[in-house]
Amino acid sequence: MLNPMARRAVSPVFVGRGAELENLTEAYEQARKQAATAVLVGGEAGVGKTRLTARFAEQAEQDGAHVLVGGCVELSAEGLAYAPFTAALRQLVRETSAADVVALLPEGAGRDLARLLPEFGEPSGDGESESARARLFELILTLLERLAEQRPVVLVIEDIHWADRSSRDLISFLSRNLKSAPVLMVLTFRSDELHRTHPLRPVLAALSRVDGVTRVDLPRFTQDEVAAQMAGILGVTPEFARVDRVFARSGGIPLFVEALLDCGNDGSFPESLHDLIIGTVERLPEETQRVLRIASAGGVRVGHDLLAAASRLSDPDLEDALRPAISANVLQIADGRAYAFRHALIREAVHDELLPGEHARIHARYAEEIDRDRGLVPHGRAAIEIAHHWYSARDDVWALISAWEAARKAAKSFAYTEQLQLLERVLGLWDKVPDAGERIEVDHCEVLDRASEAAYVSGDMDRCLKYVKGALAELDESESPERVALLMVRKANAYLHKARPGALDALRGAERLVPTPSDTRAAVLGRLGNLLMVADRVAEGTAFTEEALRIARATGDEPQEAELLINLALGHSVSGDLEGTLSTNNRAASIGTRLGEPRIILRALGNNVDALDNLGRSEEAIQLAVKGEKLARQYGRYRNHGVFLANNRAEALVSLGQWDEALVVIERVLAMDPSLLHRRHLMRVRADIAVARGETELAGDLLTEVGAFSTQPEEWAQDWTNNTRLRLAWHLLSGEPLKALEVADRALVDPPLSSKAMLGWRLLAGIRDVCDAASSIDAGLTATVRARGDELCAGLEAFGPVSGAFRLVYLGEFDAAAAAWARLDRRYSHAKALVRAAAAAAAAGDRDGATARLRQARPIAAELRAAPLTDRVDALARRVGAVLTETADPAAGRTPLTPRELEVLRLVAAGLSNREIAAELFISAKTVSVHVSNILAKLDASTRGEAAAAAHRLSLLG
Repeated sequence: MLNPMARRAVSPVFVGRGAELENLTEAYEQARKQAATAVLVGGEAGVGKTRLTARFAEQAEQDGAHVLVGGCVELSAEGLAYAPFTAALRQLVRETSAADVVALLPEGAGRDLARLLPEFGEPSGDGESESARARLFELILTLLERLAEQRPVVLVIEDIHWADRSSRDLISFLSRNLKSAPVLMVLTFRSDELHRTHPLRPVLAALSRVDGVTRVDLPRFTQDEVAAQMAGILGVTPEFARVDRVFARSGGIPLFVEALLDCGNDGSFPESLHDLIIGTVERLPEETQRVLRIASAGGVRVGHDLLAAASRLSDPDLEDALRPAISANVLQIADGRAYAFRHALIREAVHDELLPGEHARIHARYAEEIDRDRGLVPHGRAAIEIAHHWYSARDDVWALISAWEAARKAAKSFAYTEQLQLLERVLGLWDKVPDAGERIEVDHCEVLDRASEAAYVSGDMDRCLKYVKGALAELDESESPERVALLMVRKANAYLHKARPGALDALRGAERLVPTPSDTRAAVLGRLGNLLMVADRVAEGTAFTEEALRIARATGDEPQEAELLINLALGHSVSGDLEGTLSTNNRAASIGTRLGEPRIILRALGNNVDALDNLGRSEEAIQLAVKGEKLARQYGRYRNHGVFLANNRAEALVSLGQWDEALVVIERVLAMDPSLLHRRHLMRVRADIAVARGETELAGDLLTEVGAFSTQPEEWAQDWTNNTRLRLAWHLLSGEPLKALEVADRALVDPPLSSKAMLGWRLLAGIRDVCDAASSIDAGLTATVRARGDELCAGLEAFGPVSGAFRLVYLGEFDAAAAAWARLDRRYSHAKALVRAAAAAAAAGDRDGATARLRQARPIAAELRAAPLTDRVDALARRVGAVLTETADPAAGRTPLTPRELEVLRLVAAGLSNREIAAELFISAKTVSVHVSNILAKLDASTRGEAAAAAHRLSLLG
């Protein structure tokens, strides 16, 4: 290997960038205080991003930071999965050891990291592709957090415009979740490469909305900065005329300044950017240029042994050929016996010089040499590099074969998006290779099947469905019933994630295809039974689940048995047997614990959190959820099962009136970019708080997102029931009781109402609110809705204290409901019931009883910041003449009017007659007349109109 040459065309003086360096330093200081996440460093190619980040990293290291560096690799369109994180992980292993890294992580983490680096042993054989990538994300997050417990961490990732989809997703995940650790990410990208459809653009847009993420854009150098750069390179102050020429030709881009100085001082400057960059290369010896062209096909960075193999040169001959390129600073010595082009633009320019035949020949040589000795490239990169080179060589046969192999490797590294891209390449090449199926030993339908699975796991449901439909079109269900059935299950899952109807129909079709006992039938029945229960068809879902359970027990498939027990527990929950739910889930969890199956344990825990909350044991539910979330982190499965547990914890927190804590949980989980299903569940919980606090616009936006205003038929009874309940509450909040009544009327006509007791009674309680609010507007429709509600009520049992309390609300037994809610410590529901009971007492003439109830309700509503309920308390207090606090009405201290007279004056100003005021305030018309006479006298007014004008002039009405 060569030693670095002394002559450099790079200024030893760090020029300019003072403000940008200060921005990075400030972000680092914020990160040390656990208040920053990332800095995006953008700029044109050659503007100095690497120089800036290197200088900052050097300063951060001197300040005690642990600096990890990784870079993205340009490999055509497919990228290299997790390349920057693999590089940073490799650096960490070099600095410590693989054992030290594993010691920082949950048990079993090494087997997952082994998919990125061989130092961690054998990769796991986990087939749970849906959760595997999420687990890897959690491991990287945990690793950075644990490292940061020792000292601040700076993670530099360069050239994210080349980042693969998996790396981009992981960057977004870390940016949203590194909130409580002193970790700063510095991400560089070429701003001039971000065309309208570039995949990085939406990522940058999303990151810009994340708290703590800042952006630093590097401008070109000014003329004075160019002069300083030239002085540093030349060692002397350059003449003004030369500075002027270089500045004009370079446009202030530091890389071009360097290239222009290498052109000499004869004033012959190339006209094109390509010529400017390639000028230095063309002055090198011909053999050096030839080797550089070979090196350019290997990428920005290429190992010595690989380049020697590709160039067919001995070590001494290769070093002699490269020495002039290193002297001219075209190439630089890199770590790991490798060479790197000083700038990617130089490599691109040299690569563009390859003739068509030379291009194909050299890329084919790279593919052959890497295939012969996969140790020529870093671990995990061989398959995708071979695929890249054969594709670049335009060898259709080997491009297809290598893409298939690379796709399989990508799946093992959880890089499902990259797997999909490679499978799409296989599909694109299929017709160009006559014996494609024999070459990769699978048929075209299998490739479509794998592509649909990769798209599903990647979250691209549209492409998943496209490939599922393509595969189904090639299969005859009479010849391949099991293959068709499994594809139908995937189709159903995609429909479910897209919130499209048809999932149950697809699963029913799959079930008919596999009528005899088999593993495939058990898998189909398990999914079908689960969704039938969610759709509130418990008896049918239970029958299918029990059949699948018999198959699983007959074959000794204990993991499947446990999964099916959890399905049965869901059925118990829907049908009201909550104690049976708890015991069945516990049986499943015991199996999962014995087998060491985290998925089973976490599913059972999550469902039990919901059951406990529905039983009114919300404190226990919260404690169990916290335990489950801790286990989810330990197992590296938080983004999947942990999110489900967190959602159920948020529901229990809302039940107990711990809304602010629930909001923290919801916002944190939403930042993890959960699936659409989980996101909608969280949105509904958030909407409950928004409605209760009077956040009308926010509540409307949330209900739009979850589809509550949709006119499409709803397949899932629980979602429909919750959406309808929230929509009724939103219409009331918006001052639209008649619209709420109309929605309630439609909802009670053949409703897909969940038979889950708590959900059904909670909806009926909301309908009671609507009827009471709308009765004076449309008594006829109100009576119709009440009659339909009563009919539904008669056939709905109340299981447990929670559904029993909602039943009392619907029946109008508000004092009993208030007592029930108090026993359950559900403060908001308690306060609402007290207000309803106070209104009933006022209507019966019991003002003292109304006042006593309102005095209990108001502090609860105020503490919860439930503004609509607080306003309702105050309005009712004014109507009954109750003084809830010593300063109930600020205007009362500024006028001779009593609180009751102020309330009468408000209604006079609103244009109400004495009889209407009497009805509103639960007093006689004669008493109103007395109050009006007193008001006119105290305000020195002769008419009701003058009194109203005086009230507005004196600001008596608030």
